[in-house]
Amino acid sequence: MAKINLLPWRADRRKQREREFYMMLAMAAVAAIAAVLMWYLWMNARLENQDARNLYLKDQIHQLDDKLIQIKKLEETKSKLLARKQIIEQLQANRSQMVHLFDELVKTIPDGVRLNSLKQAGDTLTLEGVAQSNASVATYMRNLDVSSWLKRSDLQKTEAKGNDKRDRFIFGLTVKLTSPEEKEKDKAKGPAGAAGADDKTAKAGGQPAPEPAGKAAASAGAKP
Repeated sequence: MAKINLLPWRADRRKQREREFYMMLAMAAVAAIAAVLMWYLWMNARLENQDARNLYLKDQIHQLDDKLIQIKKLEETKSKLLARKQIIEQLQANRSQMVHLFDELVKTIPDGVRLNSLKQAGDTLTLEGVAQSNASVATYMRNLDVSSWLKRSDLQKTEAKGNDKRDRFIFGLTVKLTSPEEKEKDKAKGPAGAAGADDKTAKAGGQPAPEPAGKAAASAGAKP
């Protein structure tokens, strides 16, 4: 005998499919929520990691800024120490120059000339004094030019001030100082420089070099 199913199987099947659909929909929603949650947690982890890196970088930058400030202070200290060192070296180099300078001033000053003041500015020495005549001033300038530590004397002024024959003329002149470095160079030249000077003298016919204009004027103004 054939079996006939008179139950509403189509409705049951439809309900079963609806249950399956809702179950799949719920599973998809749960999966989506889980994915979003995982993405959120992952992004938070990355942000926290980046914040930690930024904090580390800021700390390192702050330490570098402190080191740069220390380096700048050290460079300033170094510059000051180098400046002091240069001053000390210059003083040590010029120490012997002063001794030779005063020695040459004593050697070169002729009779009838007396110095009243002496000023130094760099390698220029300004001398002011009184003399009996312009000839004495010219002699003094020649002595300065042949000195080993003084050179290129230049007359600035000479004028009569009164009837006192001992201190009749007031004069002022400048002269260049020879630095220790130049002195060493002159010594290094040695005989070559002396030979050149002899050649020049020989070419000139054994005649001395003409006097500078300042000295010639001083000599011309001398009184008999």
